This record gives sequence, structure tokens and C-alpha cells, in this order.
Amino acid sequence: MRVVVADDSVLLREGLIRLLTENGHRVVAAVGDGPALVAAIEEHRPDISVVDVRMPPSHTDEGLRAAVEARRRAPRTPILVLSQYVEVSYADDLLADGSGAVGYLLKDRVTAIEEFLDALERVAAGAAVLDREVVAQLLVRRRRDDPLRDLTPRERDVLALMAEGRSNANIARALVVGDGAVEKHIRNIFAKLVLPPDDEQHRRVLAVLAYLRS
Repeated sequence: MRVVVADDSVLLREGLIRLLTENGHRVVAAVGDGPALVAAIEEHRPDISVVDVRMPPSHTDEGLRAAVEARRRAPRTPILVLSQYVEVSYADDLLADGSGAVGYLLKDRVTAIEEFLDALERVAAGAAVLDREVVAQLLVRRRRDDPLRDLTPRERDVLALMAEGRSNANIARALVVGDGAVEKHIRNIFAKLVLPPDDEQHRRVLAVLAYLRS
């Protein structure tokens, strides 16, 4: 395979180049910062790129941001992130299009060369290969960001029926409860979604939009 390597550590970058070359792959570019990664992917259109998260100038998340930008410019280009850290926000962005060909492995979890090379080939073939710690942190973030996280199961049932355009009376019949119970559930939904009375906005519509987005 034709590979682009992006890591600001010369030692690690050279180690990856040697490993890949010895296992039959060709490194078409080796770079040390985000803009160079994007340029290399645009120029070479490699079979896969191996990217570190933290690169100059701030050594925070430049590698991931560059990978997201590269995928925007060259859709579905395979990216394997190999890092010591989980940067959840841009990891989410990298996975957002659902097209696969993405991997995110933590360096200290890759304990065997065969494991790394297997992940490389799977991502290049279009699979999504994620370290279990990356998956765990993504799920935690999504639960935290979910506007419906505080709703009870019955409140979710009521909101789902609201999304179908049903009236309070119709919801009451569907759930075999009284109209007053439905009204109470809806008040609770508005409160938990932080939708105070507002003459300029229809709270019922806003609640349904929150449900559909979730």
C-alpha cells in the first residue's frame, strides 16, 4: 500500500517508515505538521495515512483536525490515527460521515506489530477500527450531550408520540392514561429540555426537534 505518515517526532516517524517498508508498504510522504498532512494527502491520494494527534504548533489536536480537513477535501480517504491520547471532539467529527475507512488506536494498546498491520489493512479496506477506550469516551460524550438524557422512559414515550403529531388526548388513549397525566409528562419534558414559556417559539415543536436530533 501507498502510505502517508504524519508524526512530529522524527524518531517515531522514522520507526513507522521502517516498519511499513519492511512489511511491503511504500511511504509516499512523511510529514510533521497538520497542513503538510493535508497537502500530502491531496497530492498523493494514498491508500492510507497514519496520523498522530498532537503536532505543531500547539501540540494539542492539530493532527486530528488535519485528518478531518483531509477527509473533507478527499472524501473517504482512509485515516488511521495512532496516538497516546483520545481527543473526543475531533474523533467524533472524523467518524461523523459514517463512511468507514477510519481507525483510532492508542499507542500503548498496540502491543504487537501484527495487530497494528492488521488494523492498517482493515482501515485501508474501508473498515472502522477503534480502540475500546476511544469507543468508551465517545459514548460518554454522547450521553452527556444527549438533550433527552434526563427524561424518564414514559416521558420519552410521550415525546415520541408528540413527534408523530398526536394530540394530548390521542397520546392519553395510546398510553392508556388520563389527560392530566399526559399534561404533567409534557410539562416535565419542557422543564428538562429547558423550554420555558415563550410567545415567540412553540415549545412543542422545539421539544420534537430535540427528539428528532437525538
